[in-house]
Amino acid sequence: MALSSQALPALRGGLLALLAAALFGVSTPLVQQFGVGLGAFSTAALLYAGAAAVGLLSRQRIDREARLQRSDLPRLLAMAVFGAAIGPVALAWGLQNTSGTSASLMLTLEALFTAVLAWRLYHETMDGRVWTAMALLLAGGMVLVLDQGLRSDSGGAQLWGLLAVLLATAAWGVDNTLSRALAERDPGQVVMAKALLGATATGALARVFGEPVPSAAAALALLAVG
Repeated sequence: MALSSQALPALRGGLLALLAAALFGVSTPLVQQFGVGLGAFSTAALLYAGAAAVGLLSRQRIDREARLQRSDLPRLLAMAVFGAAIGPVALAWGLQNTSGTSASLMLTLEALFTAVLAWRLYHETMDGRVWTAMALLLAGGMVLVLDQGLRSDSGGAQLWGLLAVLLATAAWGVDNTLSRALAERDPGQVVMAKALLGATATGALARVFGEPVPSAAAALALLAVG
């Protein structure tokens, strides 16, 4: 059966979202590996400097995509704070204090925060299947937290790391919700602007807190992951 003109964009959007989720999942153990010995702010700055470079190269001609407007700046700043500062810093710190497997599982809660915020703010329709999926995600996150909290051997540090990853998912959920209003803008410009703002802020904080300077190999690896 041929897909309708309305179903085709939805299917394409869903597939792109799955691809984004897969790439994000692959990046998590890489961030943990290449971020060893680095500060959370430095790691976040390098990741989003790489994202800014990709955004720069992905910009489209003005006849194909709408440009960012000055009126978009407040929303971009908010997106940068949540999505390119709080989110990656919390993730980087969390990965330094918990296992990569637990962190990857906890990152699935980003979908829960995004869906709930979209339901509350944009009145998105959420039927029984969606609510069931959200409940299962929440239950999985609670099991992870309880499991780490009950461990006696370094369970405290692991738990705080897991909660930091949870904070990252909440921050990215807010970022996803805020970005909806810029859906008609050039994606390359949006990514470039948000990532550049976030990388600048976290890079400055890395200097303020005296984090160690990353090696050339680690810097290049994190730029590539970003």
